[in-house]
Amino acid sequence: MSVPKQYLSIPGLDVFPWLVHGFGLAGFNLKDIHKEPWLASFQPVVMKQLHSAQVFWLDRFPETRLDGDGLVTASPGLLLIIKTADCLPVFLADPENRAVAAVHCGWRSTWQKILVSACGLMQEKFGSRPEALLAGLGPCIERKCYEVGHEVLEAFSAAGFDTGKIFAPSLIKDKFHLDLREANRLLLVDEVGLKPENIYQVSACTFCSPDLYSYRRDRQTERRLINFIGIKETD
Repeated sequence: MSVPKQYLSIPGLDVFPWLVHGFGLAGFNLKDIHKEPWLASFQPVVMKQLHSAQVFWLDRFPETRLDGDGLVTASPGLLLIIKTADCLPVFLADPENRAVAAVHCGWRSTWQKILVSACGLMQEKFGSRPEALLAGLGPCIERKCYEVGHEVLEAFSAAGFDTGKIFAPSLIKDKFHLDLREANRLLLVDEVGLKPENIYQVSACTFCSPDLYSYRRDRQTERRLINFIGIKETD
């Protein structure tokens, strides 16, 4: 009997033999990582996520706790972890320099343009060229299920987003539907300079899918989806 897969992957990133990645399904946890033979040698790096724009560059396993929402590395053996339960997990890969990033994109990190910060750090540390970068956008709450207040729209407007492209009116007064996925895709294309064809997406809604955790659906504070990306020690 075959074992059900515990995470989703993107074919556009699977083609690189030096890279591992996965967007975890419900039930997949940090302990399960080392049950996977091809992940057993990795050291998972977990942050205390703050819904910030803080991104860390790692050249070794950190000795102290990291408080932030993005990780960047070119060091083999580190497994960058992002935990989500409606927010958008984003992976970045630089095939030219064998560098990767994992970014936690909730609405607060998104309006603070954390992906611009992450790509900027990759350019600074590795000389990453935006036109050569690849991005993988994982499951998140989709626009039809994601209702926010007027203050969220105002925050995005003040940050320079074209709100007409990412917000839609709700039936409830002073409420709007936010397209978190599109907001981050536009950041990558318009502000960072990624080619649209280099952005891959897992089109799955955390709120709608019973195979995924959703904070808004379940109203629970503990369970999170485990998303990971890393560089193998050898090909």
